[in-house]
Amino acid sequence: MFSYYLKLAYLSCKRTWGMTLLMVCAIGLGIGASMTTITVNYLMSANPIPHKSEQLFFVQMDSWEPNNPYNDDGDAPEQLTYRDATYLWQAQKATRQSIQTGMAAVIEPADKEVLPFMVQGRANSADFFPMFDVPFLYGSGWDHQADLKKERVIVINAELNERLFGGKDSTGQTLRMAGEDYKITGVIDRWNPKPRFYDISTGAFNDVEEVFVPFSLITEQKLGRSGNTNCWKPTDSGFQAFLDSECIWVQLWVELPTAQDKEAYFSFMNAYAKEQNQYGRFARTDNNKLRDVMQWLEYAEVVSDDASMMMAMSLMFLLVCLLNTVGLLLAKFLGKASEIGVRQALGASRNDLFIQHLIESGCIGLAGGLLGLVLAILGLEAIKLMYGDWIRDLAQLDFTLVAMAIGLAIASALLAGLYPTWRACQVQPSVQLKSQ
Repeated sequence: MFSYYLKLAYLSCKRTWGMTLLMVCAIGLGIGASMTTITVNYLMSANPIPHKSEQLFFVQMDSWEPNNPYNDDGDAPEQLTYRDATYLWQAQKATRQSIQTGMAAVIEPADKEVLPFMVQGRANSADFFPMFDVPFLYGSGWDHQADLKKERVIVINAELNERLFGGKDSTGQTLRMAGEDYKITGVIDRWNPKPRFYDISTGAFNDVEEVFVPFSLITEQKLGRSGNTNCWKPTDSGFQAFLDSECIWVQLWVELPTAQDKEAYFSFMNAYAKEQNQYGRFARTDNNKLRDVMQWLEYAEVVSDDASMMMAMSLMFLLVCLLNTVGLLLAKFLGKASEIGVRQALGASRNDLFIQHLIESGCIGLAGGLLGLVLAILGLEAIKLMYGDWIRDLAQLDFTLVAMAIGLAIASALLAGLYPTWRACQVQPSVQLKSQ
């Protein structure tokens, strides 16, 4: 019977092709607009490391000005002072811990015909790579001893390896950067988590850095810092005075596999804050926070209010399109009243007629969904042109989103067809036969 109903739907749509085309366009426009914004929001709010996001925690401690909280809601700052971050890191109270900040430097290629160029990098500790499951094409990261000994080692990404070494295994090679030679310990494979959860302070959707070096080299002033730095009181001159200051510029992540581990580490943080309070610091000793990956992304509002508002508006537009489809389906089905009356007189039940017209609605929805996918792809391409490279990974459909679009279109058409189908099935065959 299903194939028979499909044939009837085809003949009906062919007979009233103009009205059918209007409904397909209405559904397609609604699906295209909504899927464009849903796709961006879906990828912006995706879990970047789902298998262990509940084990990785961003550390926040409130060493800010006593009489003026850092955030309007009173929450702790997003970064730590150097002295607090290094104390927590050196204490080694977590399974793994990564101390980090941004850095930038100039690379001097071995080929003298190639001009030096600037790279963006990250100064971090050895645990960064296993904590965040960084994939390696060649080699690996450095070990904890390299952090402590302040060794000049470096990890580079695949793109930089291709640029400097033609894509070959460069582990053990020397890379000259900022006037110093660094030994390459590993080459990162293609890795670009979205959002870039481990550091959203300089852009949640920026590309992964090109180079990674030990954090200790920053304190040796071998490399220049980059990223956000905020201070609430003046500091003395000199780099050591800056390190001892109340300026916040360092980030700390810890890996805590169990709830007991999290509770123990949080108690350790609070005990440290209370100790510092005795020295006139940490006026708000109870304002420390441990947020896992998704909690941190939600708190930091990685999905902007504008994006959420655009998605809500597009869904409202889809609703308007469906209301128009309801009206068109009502006109279409009621226009078939005589045909429905004849079918009832020949023995077709109302259930049969109901299923027949719902299948016709579903076919219209499927066609509208396919059109909507094309419009969504065009919409995403337009977004790439408008906003540039940073959004290119957030403006593409995957299999899940394609299935969602088709399913949403068919479900919407079926819902839109419920009332018109019910009305059409209320036709009295005797009245229609008398009118013929």
